[in-house]
Amino acid sequence: MANVMSPIIAERIWALPLSGSAVKFLQYLVSRSDFGGVLPVRQKDMAAEYGVTPQAVSGLMAPLCDLNIVLRPRSGERNGNSYRLHPLAAKYESPEDMEAAFRATLVRIQAGDLPNLKLPAYQQTPPPPTGRPKLQVA
Repeated sequence: MANVMSPIIAERIWALPLSGSAVKFLQYLVSRSDFGGVLPVRQKDMAAEYGVTPQAVSGLMAPLCDLNIVLRPRSGERNGNSYRLHPLAAKYESPEDMEAAFRATLVRIQAGDLPNLKLPAYQQTPPPPTGRPKLQVA
């Protein structure tokens, strides 16, 4: 099994407006998820596995939900606080599976059936300064 993580999250995780603990929790969620983003574990079980309270899981999950990285089920579909990773943030068994899932996801986003990720725009890091720094002693 290959286990391919979405480059959309892997390459931008540093730019997300998340605390270090939320980033670490996201890594736990990705590792715990099934291919395609299904999280087969309930919130209280996540808390036990992660070694925190269910309230702490809610606090770690909230900013991930705000960015649509983690999707809450619609109110009529809730069964034991089941969550899933956004398909663009999930891991997949192979690059081909990921590409097919991304294509289907983009169609669903355009149709309004799925929210898009709320990620900051990609910004290239500035080039390093050239020449010697101008240092003066006062």
